[in-house]
Amino acid sequence: MPFPDTSRAVRSMTSTLFGSLGPRLECFKGELLPLHVGDTWLDPVIGSRMEDLTSSDHPHLHRYASPAGWEPLWSALVERVGRQQGMGWVEKDNLLVTAGCTGALAATVGAILDPGDEVLLGSPYWPLIRGIVQSRGAVPVDVPLYLHGSDPDAVVAGLEAAITPRTVAVYLNSPNNPSGVVLPRATLEAVVDLARRHALWILSDEVYEHYAYAGPWTPTASLAPERTIATHSFSKAYGHAGNRCGWMVGPAALVRQARRVATHLIYNPATAAQAAALAALEGGDAWLARARAAYQDEGARAADALGVPRPEGGTFLFVDVVEHLDERGLLGFLEDCVDRGLVLAPGPSFGQHWQTHVRLCFTCEPPEKTRRGVAILAERMGR
Repeated sequence: MPFPDTSRAVRSMTSTLFGSLGPRLECFKGELLPLHVGDTWLDPVIGSRMEDLTSSDHPHLHRYASPAGWEPLWSALVERVGRQQGMGWVEKDNLLVTAGCTGALAATVGAILDPGDEVLLGSPYWPLIRGIVQSRGAVPVDVPLYLHGSDPDAVVAGLEAAITPRTVAVYLNSPNNPSGVVLPRATLEAVVDLARRHALWILSDEVYEHYAYAGPWTPTASLAPERTIATHSFSKAYGHAGNRCGWMVGPAALVRQARRVATHLIYNPATAAQAAALAALEGGDAWLARARAAYQDEGARAADALGVPRPEGGTFLFVDVVEHLDERGLLGFLEDCVDRGLVLAPGPSFGQHWQTHVRLCFTCEPPEKTRRGVAILAERMGR
């Protein structure tokens, strides 16, 4: 690659329809209803906010932490994972504290993929995973999965058809962003069987683990600890999105390699973010319960207003608006919404099969503001 060109892998990372809406947003003068970002309107639990941290309580607050994570935090995580998820085998060597779930997945992908390797992305998927895979020169393979997630045979058939000699891993996200589907245990067991037959890693993105509403949530690592890398986030669990702190759990040999990658990417997550995360972990159970109830209520209210199924988990609705598109397609639909202040995420960001979908986050703004945005979308859909 001669100077001054750039990486082919990075050039392969796609942009989305959303970028073309930027000028329209800049011209809008009314109330903006940005329901396109996955976040929460709730402030974190008291004690875990940045203003609660002092150097007197944390003498090393402004110093490096270990690349493996701040010892009090990873010790608490080891205990919590074993107690809450029934995985008593998890020890320090099975866990790595990272810069959010994004950092965990980047470190994992860096540890297991070589250029040309393929990863099956259960689709619709969290948008950044595609670029994370591409950044390694690897190939993301879009496999529709969640709209028939309760049918293990259909899920396995779709994944099986996409496997090639270059396939290294399958990526799952349950509760799913953006569809709100929670994969039942039977489906996860079927995927585990497939992964064992084909010697695949399982990347299990579990950031919405606390927000399963319709039934029990099963941690994939409890079914296949030898090949599952599970990634988690204080951003989604405890409203710490700006702090960028998460963690991963997996086989010790894999975690050692991921630690090498993470060390060269960021060295260590911010020490203050880890101190805040520990405070949330130790004092946030009641906050989690309130957030879960509020999210479930808001998701049900939004779904009913739009005439779509209530989400099984997570903080999003993924809505097919095909019947409401004109000759301008999805971009025209999004432009019409922006002209009324409503910002939605475009379906193609979540995989190539979702050209007529939009994603709405029902937790990123206070409920009264979210409901105004939902009302605009409902009206645009003729409801």
